[in-house]
Amino acid sequence: MITPSEPADGRPDPRLSAITGERRQLINLAYRLLGSLSEAEDAVQETYARWLTLAPQQQRAIERPGAWLTRVTGRICLDVLNSARARRETYVGDWIPEPLPAPAEWSGDRAGGITVDPADRVTLDESIGMAFLVVLESMTPAERVAFVLHDVFRYPFAEVAEIVGRTPAACRQLASSARRRVRHPRPPSRPTDRQAAVVRDFKEAWEAQDIDALVALLDPEVRATGDGGGLATTVRRRFEGAVQLAHGLVALTGRTAGLTLLERTVNGQPGLVAQQDGAVVTVYAFGVEDDRITHIWAVRNPEKLRPWTAGRPAGRSADGAGAQRSP
Repeated sequence: MITPSEPADGRPDPRLSAITGERRQLINLAYRLLGSLSEAEDAVQETYARWLTLAPQQQRAIERPGAWLTRVTGRICLDVLNSARARRETYVGDWIPEPLPAPAEWSGDRAGGITVDPADRVTLDESIGMAFLVVLESMTPAERVAFVLHDVFRYPFAEVAEIVGRTPAACRQLASSARRRVRHPRPPSRPTDRQAAVVRDFKEAWEAQDIDALVALLDPEVRATGDGGGLATTVRRRFEGAVQLAHGLVALTGRTAGLTLLERTVNGQPGLVAQQDGAVVTVYAFGVEDDRITHIWAVRNPEKLRPWTAGRPAGRSADGAGAQRSP
């Protein structure tokens, strides 16, 4: 990780503390903008690298270093979003934002045995739910940046304009257009006990292979989306409706030996983690409305499961061959 160097005399530099103290805020912003922790980390690294290229007198001339860092991070993320559209056209299968565990459940190590920096842990709130992040994916890059900066982080449009490169009035229009894509208000920051109970009942019904119980918990028009990224397999056909999905889930457990389901917090909401022979192979996030599951997001791409695994080489499927299928 790139960090500014301390003064040669060894005395604490208050400006250094101000700069390094912004890291978590920048990670939080970049993750919400990009939907990928690895890309967020890269964006923040690039931001600090650009700060370090400034001459000392240039750094001293910046009255609000935090605002400068935010502006640079926002611009980098906007560039990434613009290029991501082309990259995702070649992505194998559906692309789902990278799921994050609760801080207490975060793996103690990353790939290669590097200890996770607490500053890299994203604050889990209502703007981090999987359903909300998926909605953000439907926005144009400019809409997403304007909306997240203003509506989520409460930056004034004058500052948003400096990042997006448009007038404040244009940024206001971008945020307004983005809001129209959000069908429902954001869910409460703390999930209800009932949400957790629905996911728990779903887990128990799935383990019992009780199709009737599963159907009762699923919305009639439930959708399931799987993300393997070409590194782990997912089902090739889309399940349509509760009955098909329930049968598909039961069939999955029937042909998968050693599969264990654990209740976990996924992006601040009740979710499940599937382990096979003790290794995390899938993270499930849920959309729940009126006590029924409306959407299931199954993330199997091992590159998106780093925070859920300890000491596992990056780029390799947690099940070794990635042969397991998942809805």
